Amino acid sequence: MDALRSWVFALEQQGMLPEMFQYAFLTNALVAALIIGPLLGGMGSLVVIKRLAFFSEAVGHAALTGIAIGILLGEPPAHPIASLFSFCLIFALLLHWIKSRTAVPYDALVGVFLAVAIAMGAALLLYVARMVNIHILENVLFGSILTVQDQDLLILGVIGLVCTAAALLFGNKALIATLNPELAQVRGINIKLYDYVFIVFIALITVAAVKIAGAILVGAMLLIPATAARLVTTEVRSFFWLNVGISTACCLLGVLLPMWFELPIPSGAAIVLLAAICFVCSVSFNRIVGLT
Repeated sequence: MDALRSWVFALEQQGMLPEMFQYAFLTNALVAALIIGPLLGGMGSLVVIKRLAFFSEAVGHAALTGIAIGILLGEPPAHPIASLFSFCLIFALLLHWIKSRTAVPYDALVGVFLAVAIAMGAALLLYVARMVNIHILENVLFGSILTVQDQDLLILGVIGLVCTAAALLFGNKALIATLNPELAQVRGINIKLYDYVFIVFIALITVAAVKIAGAILVGAMLLIPATAARLVTTEVRSFFWLNVGISTACCLLGVLLPMWFELPIPSGAAIVLLAAICFVCSVSFNRIVGLT
């Protein structure tokens, strides 16, 4: 992390970044965007392919309950790390486990879990609001990348390294299991195992992005760039890399533009609005070129 911060500071010294990046909190924000952008882009591609966009939304809203539980258990209000990750992982794994053992349509089951997560989060957050600064809860809902600290960067870095290592080692098998389950079974690939690992990674990346995008908007950061990329390409490899590029660009500009123009816009909202602009451009391109 120190190396990344030093690199950003060097860019500021060379005049390639505005003078405001001499401040540590802005440097942290830019480093966080550089880490979370590719993570969201890479995972978002598989989320769209596997049609799990609603699932990531449910996990994001489950973060509300996880944070409230952490505050009640005495964790720091700004960093309830243990409870946040624990609850969201349990939530995601339980949802997927029930899905594999019931005939209820997946979208209906996710809708039930989403409603429960929102209700529990709202009830507990209203209770803990009397115990903490209300602005902390605003950051939970809408995100504030400017509050990212070294601990958050460390968590993002570790998750990024784990996801990158998993992609390099098992990426091809996971892609086959996603695109062609029948072929994966023939090749002896454990589809259920890869499904559960994928669910864990969605939960980890979603929770890691909560501080940046907020619990309400984190699902959109996975979905919108991937949907925009899907509209302009039909080839899997180009879809993946285009999605990574769009997601990273939106995260970076979502940090930089409000600072440059002094706009009072939360980082999560800025990132999602930029992604929405990309989506509109992709729809227009799709209509002109005629891709399906």
